[in-house]
Amino acid sequence: MAEMSIKKRPKNLDIASIKLPLPGKLSILHRVSGVGIFLMLPLLLWIFQASVTSPETFATFQAALGHPVVKLILAGLIWAYMHHFCAGIRYLLLDMHVGVDLPSARQSAVIVFAVSLTLTVVLWGVLLW
Repeated sequence: MAEMSIKKRPKNLDIASIKLPLPGKLSILHRVSGVGIFLMLPLLLWIFQASVTSPETFATFQAALGHPVVKLILAGLIWAYMHHFCAGIRYLLLDMHVGVDLPSARQSAVIVFAVSLTLTVVLWGVLLW
């Protein structure tokens, strides 16, 4: 049996020194935003359900939305949704072999970051301000 020649690659286990390209950072943030949305979904559904139960609970949640920490958390959730949505469209296009070359992949990653941050600021201004 012929021996296989396997390249021995250097292992870099120092996470802080790894230099990821922008599409790699986009991929990691896409996964993190998906997990965050998934974990917050039961809480959001409970809030929506409780807020339509009675006018008193709606007033309670409306008062809670005035707190800056709650606004910051909701802004983070809006960003997570916008980022996950925009990156998902990018990955659908990549699955259809659109923009798979390196310059296009880098450019589409920049576009996803720009569009998701812009949509977050617009929605935050409309919904939370």
